[in-house]
Amino acid sequence: MEIPNLNLNPVPSPNSPPVIRPVSKISFTVIIFVLLFSTAVGFWFSRLLPMGKNSSNKPIIGQPQTISTDTISNADQIQIGKIYGDTDTVFKDSATGTVEKGSINGVGTHILNRDGGISQRVAMTSSVVDLDLFVGRKVEVKGETNSDPKAAWLMDVGSVKVLE
Repeated sequence: MEIPNLNLNPVPSPNSPPVIRPVSKISFTVIIFVLLFSTAVGFWFSRLLPMGKNSSNKPIIGQPQTISTDTISNADQIQIGKIYGDTDTVFKDSATGTVEKGSINGVGTHILNRDGGISQRVAMTSSVVDLDLFVGRKVEVKGETNSDPKAAWLMDVGSVKVLE
């Protein structure tokens, strides 16, 4: 009586050729699809649910107090040493001088007169800060420099610190 081989994976004989299983293209396609899908989902989650900044309303000792110009109704409420405007953004450009109403060659809504004469003036615009409140005051403005063929220096002002 012969005993049947119940093993599903029979041991190949030394003389038989090795069994080569073809790599399934479906598994490779599934891996690529999963990678692309997870990348897309991660991208959209980062856009829809961005990581928030540490939103602490407590003032830091030694740091100037920040006030929005939306709460100020006239220039008499402006205080020396305070920063007005957007302080959450880090601006790479800054300048110090006295604010004047007007434009340089039709560019900007205000002018920052700096030490050094007419060649050192800055044409300024701002969608964040009401520059009319600072006319006649010595300030330090921070913002982003823009190019303009009519003005040597055009700055979009993001924050203003009153010096005098």
